[in-house]
Amino acid sequence: MKPQSPGAVPRRGEIRWVRLDRVLGSEIRKTRPCLILTSDIANQLRRTVVVIPLSSSPQASPPLLIPVQCAGRKAVVVTDQIRAIEKERLGNLVNVLSAKGLRAVEEALREVPELR
Repeated sequence: MKPQSPGAVPRRGEIRWVRLDRVLGSEIRKTRPCLILTSDIANQLRRTVVVIPLSSSPQASPPLLIPVQCAGRKAVVVTDQIRAIEKERLGNLVNVLSAKGLRAVEEALREVPELR
């Protein structure tokens, strides 16, 4: 995985390769695509970004596993694995999630802690 270009600011809705290791227990591990969730302004100003890992293994099961397309393949956004990471963990851009896909993820995130 190549690190992101210096000065390249991640944008909300991008799916980028992210180095997630060092993890504990059942946390999603290894280098995998993750959805950038933080706002573009926060991404410019902060050293961290909020991401949600993607997986190609399980079947979609809303609200925890939201189906998306990633680089032409079926994947799921694992909404209960949301986390903040240092930008230095970010790698290359893989894809950009559609507006419809991003709305589905936002709705699912309200369900995880039952915020309605």
